Amino acid sequence: MSLERPAMATDPNAQPVREPKTNGTHRKPVTLKTLHQMAERAEPFACLACYDAITARWLERAGVHLLLAGDSAAEIVLGLPRTIHMPMELSIWLTAALKRGAPNTVVMADMPFLSYHASVDEALKNAGRFMTEGLADIVKLEADASFAPLVERFTHAGIPVCAHVGSLPQRSAMRGGYGSSGRTADEARRIVNDAVALEQAGAVMLLVEAVPSIVSEAIIAKTNIPLIGIGAGPACHAQILVLHDLLGMTDHAPRFAQPVAAMGQSLQAAGVQWVDAVANRDIGGKPYNMAESEAEALRQWLSQSR
Repeated sequence: MSLERPAMATDPNAQPVREPKTNGTHRKPVTLKTLHQMAERAEPFACLACYDAITARWLERAGVHLLLAGDSAAEIVLGLPRTIHMPMELSIWLTAALKRGAPNTVVMADMPFLSYHASVDEALKNAGRFMTEGLADIVKLEADASFAPLVERFTHAGIPVCAHVGSLPQRSAMRGGYGSSGRTADEARRIVNDAVALEQAGAVMLLVEAVPSIVSEAIIAKTNIPLIGIGAGPACHAQILVLHDLLGMTDHAPRFAQPVAAMGQSLQAAGVQWVDAVANRDIGGKPYNMAESEAEALRQWLSQSR
């Protein structure tokens, strides 16, 4: 497979971002080629979905290899009930924010519901906006084998595609909610065949969601491109989670997400501390001062104006 593409153009209006560091050293840029090489070496790479530049900067410093501007922002950021409510314009802005915050990290755009379904021309235009305005390195589509012609068109246009197979959140309405897939032999074979067809169409990466481990292993056996897993077992070349699930900030994390922190509780405690500090007029920090002569002049003015 070919993962090479010209260096991404930078946004001339963007503010310069201080070069991130990892463990005190300058981080070498991670590219799609880097991830392909890691997969070939059976060296797992780490991915997270997040939604702002500052968080992206810290995650780059932590060594995370790929950041996804997920349509899960509809739920996590906007408080909407499903990912299908994610606005296209906001998706582009969030993708660009991640790249500005983490310029040495692969940033994946999550194309939202109906942004690539109505027509090929509209899909190409929207994907192109993610690559130019959104500064994305790669776009992700929830897809099955029927999307192979679209992936082929994207590839022909020079747009790298990650094909998302298995459980597809954007189709959750068809099943009455989110759930797992590939739990029968027939369904598992269909998912594997989807992955194969999408690779053959030109996808440079795959993502599989909420399937038994044996399904992920079958995809790896039948394809030759990196496979990112979410709730799909440890065999995948990479793993991804929503950052807020990893940090313990969501009330009901999915069964496959094991938090490594309790930042929700820490955030609540910080809020309580701030409420108490304000109530006690003990807000901390360093106040701005005025020269005593100026302060005296102000006091005289106030006394005269009463």
